[in-house]
Amino acid sequence: MKLLKTASLSLAALAMTATVSMADTLETTKKNGVLSCGLNTGLPGFASPDSNGVWKGLDVDMCRAVAAAVLGDASKVKYAHLNAKERFTALSSGEVDVLARNTTWTATRDTSLGLNFTGVNYYDGQGFLVKKDLGVKSAKELDGATFCIQAGTTTELNLTDYFKANKMEYKPITYDTSAQTVEGFAAGRCDALTSDASQLYGLRTTLKDPDSAVVLPEIISKEPLGPVVRQGDDKWFNIVKWTHIAMLNAEELGVTSANVDEMLKSPNPSIKRLLGESGDIGKNLGLDPKWAYNIIKQVGNYGEAFERNVGMGSPLKISRGLNALWKDGGLQYGAPIR
Repeated sequence: MKLLKTASLSLAALAMTATVSMADTLETTKKNGVLSCGLNTGLPGFASPDSNGVWKGLDVDMCRAVAAAVLGDASKVKYAHLNAKERFTALSSGEVDVLARNTTWTATRDTSLGLNFTGVNYYDGQGFLVKKDLGVKSAKELDGATFCIQAGTTTELNLTDYFKANKMEYKPITYDTSAQTVEGFAAGRCDALTSDASQLYGLRTTLKDPDSAVVLPEIISKEPLGPVVRQGDDKWFNIVKWTHIAMLNAEELGVTSANVDEMLKSPNPSIKRLLGESGDIGKNLGLDPKWAYNIIKQVGNYGEAFERNVGMGSPLKISRGLNALWKDGGLQYGAPIR
């Protein structure tokens, strides 16, 4: 995949950059015939290449779903692989039109960078990965430890707050990418690696001996991860937002990539609206009536994407937990498509 060049703007300049008048993102994307989407540089389960070099993951599927909704073809995506420090610059400057890079929704990011979070496609929390031979069973035993941390993330502030609250000290070693943090951990440069728990499970699979490390039980923060777009283009904001919601509603209604064609004949009014057999949702979004059908047919519903990328059917084997549908005790709740 083609990597996009990113400018090096300071965070202070991001808000100014984001106020620059952007062309209609929907029309630009249609004209270009491709969606520009920002991804992680490599994180198993969210965005990483398979043995054939094809990028896959929960965030990759978010990009593909938007492309299916807008262009009718989930494959029409150009990926930019961004580290944490450059991701917001790439979006603000218009180099990418959607950032789907396991990014935490915070007040500062939502109110000072000229950006909008469109929802939460993964509810997470910060945890700790340690070598088993360290003999540590709890984060409370890590006083004085050295941590491998990815720069430009919420991780270090969360860690500082946690250690201050528990009257402990630590030494940070920062890296630009998550891959570098796990390399430092594997090389013994730090005692522990801290990041979002989902990242820890993914990074653990890249170790030479994954069973040599364990994720500790403590979760020390709230990390709602989701796609991000520029402020000032409500039409595009709505499209990305409702792409995720369509995938949630599809799972709730039992519509899958395997049965979506059969479901076109369903008498259920909610399914008929979802699949464009009735109503004006597609028109209201500026999309084809089959926008959600294309998402489900080509990418699947939310449960399908979760299961194959990070769920029990994946190497990460993460349970749905908070990411189960609301009716199953989770937090994923799709607003009605009506």
